Amino acid sequence: MAVRLHDEKNASKNPDFQQQLKGKDFAFQMQTEDGNVVRHFRIKDQAVKSKGKAHKEPAFTISFKDADTGLRILTAKDKNAFMKGIQDKDIKVTGDLSLVMWFQGIAKYLKPRKKK
Repeated sequence: MAVRLHDEKNASKNPDFQQQLKGKDFAFQMQTEDGNVVRHFRIKDQAVKSKGKAHKEPAFTISFKDADTGLRILTAKDKNAFMKGIQDKDIKVTGDLSLVMWFQGIAKYLKPRKKK
C-alpha cells in the first residue's frame, strides 16, 4: 500500500488542503487487515507527517483487505469506492467516525508513491 499524502512537499502550496488541516491535531492509521503493512499519519500545525509504523493511539484506523485493495480504493477516481469498499467488507474502520468522514474529504490529496 504505497500511498503517501500529497502534503509532505506540496500542501503548503495548496490553500484548500491547508484549510482542511486547520485546527486538526491527531494521528490516524492505514493498514492491511493482517497488520503486515501499516502507516500512520500525524496531522498537526497544518502539516501531515507519516511514518511506516503503527501509532500508539490513532484517532481512527482504516484496515484494508490487502495492500493492493488499499491502493486501488485510495486512488480510485470513483468517489464511491471507499463506501463500496466498506459495504464489500474490503475495508474495516475503527475509531472516531467523524474524523473518518473528514479523511474522506482529503482523500483527493492522496497520490500513489512513485517507484524509485
